[in-house]
Amino acid sequence: MKRYRIKPGGRVDLGRWDPADTSAFKGDKKDAQTRLQKLGERLHGLQELLYAGGRHKLLVVLQGMDTAGKDGTISHVFASVNPQGVSVVSFKAPTPAELAHDFLWRVHRHVPGAGQIAIFNRSHYEDVLIVRVHNLVPPAVWSKRYRQINEFERTLAESGTTILKFFLHVSRAEQKRRLQARLDDPSKRWKFNRADLGERKRWRRYLRAYQDAIARTSTAWAPWHVVPADRKWYRNLVVAETLVAALRKLKLRYPPEQEGLDELVIE
Repeated sequence: MKRYRIKPGGRVDLGRWDPADTSAFKGDKKDAQTRLQKLGERLHGLQELLYAGGRHKLLVVLQGMDTAGKDGTISHVFASVNPQGVSVVSFKAPTPAELAHDFLWRVHRHVPGAGQIAIFNRSHYEDVLIVRVHNLVPPAVWSKRYRQINEFERTLAESGTTILKFFLHVSRAEQKRRLQARLDDPSKRWKFNRADLGERKRWRRYLRAYQDAIARTSTAWAPWHVVPADRKWYRNLVVAETLVAALRKLKLRYPPEQEGLDELVIE
């Protein structure tokens, strides 16, 4: 899965990344589902170690165009984890109170504590994406935020937080198919938002904004991964494989047990 990791300082051209790529897995969709189940079991065990140890923290950032599958990734990849150790935060339009502070103020309170996993379904990156595309703040403001984000994430990393950022890369054709599917199925129409059609017209502007954001904020301590998202099963597999590999690298252990437990008998 290292092929999807963006090296620091490199230029990013999303047009060169195939959203329908499945080349890192040689099996079919059924094989992938079996593999995802095994990864879920490993993730469950690793999360227990993370929670029990109470030292490390994991922050997962999910970004992508509309219909890229942020919600689906959460529900499928994290299906086996203990909810007590996980929080999911979705950053919507900021409130007046949040706008009265710096753009990272509302984010910092939601970062994971010791032993916790925090998942950002959209994130602080909206402040260099949607604000840029919609001209909500001047370029002189949002252009400084790349550096501020890097410094913020470095602070988290130096405080024991592992940061994994995923751009779920869906094609415009696949987005069209998924939006139409929502309209065609009455049970899915609650997911459809007319505003998504306006955002779709800004596809190229969003693509440029994402390219700049990924290129300027993929660091050694908080790397971006461009995940092919046209095939949902493959998207889930890439994210799960990356998560498990990152947690295994931490060499998590249970905390030392109290002395004398071998002689203890419960009456």
